[in-house]
Amino acid sequence: MESTLTAETGPLGPEDRQQIEKVRPIPRISIQAFCETEAVAKPIERVGSDRRMSKAHLKVQMGGIKAASEHFQSAPTPNLVILESRLSPLDLLTELELLADVCDPGSKVVIIGHYNDVPLYRDLMHRGISEYLVAPVSVGDVMTVIGELFASEGVEPLGRSIAFVGAKGGVGSSTIAHNVAWSISKLFSTDVVLADLDLAFGTANINFDQDPTQGMAEALQSAERIDDVYLDRLLAQCAEHLSLLAAPSVLDRTYDFEGDAFNALIETAQRGAPAVLLDVPHLWNEWTRTVLARADQVVITAVPDLANLRNAKNLVDTLAKMRPNDAPPYLILNQLAMPKRPEISAAEFSEPLGLEPLGEIQFDPAIFGNAANSGRMIAETDVKHASVPVFNHVAHVLTGRGEAKKAKKPSLLGRLRMKS
Repeated sequence: MESTLTAETGPLGPEDRQQIEKVRPIPRISIQAFCETEAVAKPIERVGSDRRMSKAHLKVQMGGIKAASEHFQSAPTPNLVILESRLSPLDLLTELELLADVCDPGSKVVIIGHYNDVPLYRDLMHRGISEYLVAPVSVGDVMTVIGELFASEGVEPLGRSIAFVGAKGGVGSSTIAHNVAWSISKLFSTDVVLADLDLAFGTANINFDQDPTQGMAEALQSAERIDDVYLDRLLAQCAEHLSLLAAPSVLDRTYDFEGDAFNALIETAQRGAPAVLLDVPHLWNEWTRTVLARADQVVITAVPDLANLRNAKNLVDTLAKMRPNDAPPYLILNQLAMPKRPEISAAEFSEPLGLEPLGEIQFDPAIFGNAANSGRMIAETDVKHASVPVFNHVAHVLTGRGEAKKAKKPSLLGRLRMKS
């Protein structure tokens, strides 16, 4: 993205986020904006930093319609031109006549004006203008317009991609991702795809007692031509509504990928399932960074010690820079109350992160070990276990069916039962 301004990086308001969450990823298009005020230029520029715009090219310039007319006399017009004008309705229509002489017929034009005038709006629509917005505009307003103009007709909304990552190795991120995937499929009878991205050491196939002959490796090898039909052949059915794209979990090769290696695969999975859960290994390279940057939601799992706190803080800060228009990641604290281990309290752990834990799960190696060894989920092993309500609560929140409040801690009776 090119620009003459510096985008604001402060958090968006809830209304903006609600608008943006409904926007599908924007296809590979070019957009040029010609603004007259920084109040309009800044939100448009911020749109360019959104992960949904990763394929699009946005350039923001000042000068309004007059600058656009001069620019396009010697340059081709992009797919979308956004123009701000403070002119009166009559003068605005006069200037647009000059622009029409140099603008390609296939380009879409959006006008941002400073007059809330219904006759003007009707006249602009009659002249072929794609949309008219009244200043001031927000990031959500601009994103919504772009999405509506370039979303394919008749295409179903993409499913949500939810990335699970551990703040440190061995904190149980994969186990939580697998159990939450199972909960979503059971609670809501909705299709879920669980993708194990840890090709060398992934455990999803073991945890679900699956031994598929094909999976993630084959999907990546055919990333350029992958489609819904081919992906369906690679998926292993774990439950009625839960499918697994398993990792090979072999060391006969190394698994080095380009930054966008998983993009086509994840988008294909999103077209076929309302929820796509990504079990991201505890690595930091270009492709894990890209997966986390482009996921609809991110869930960080941590245990309450100092190394996890440092790593979680780094992840939260980095994600805020990579995803400036998205809500912060969710935090799950795992393996709490481990005997004889000093630990940081949930409140002290959460405070520097600025996050309230979405769930807290007690240390219980017996039940989690038995479930893993038998290839079953916790709810299948012991439906009354204290972690089951936590997994169900996380499933509700991640699918938009519940508020992001911390799940209740186990009662005293529940904690005694877990230790028995």
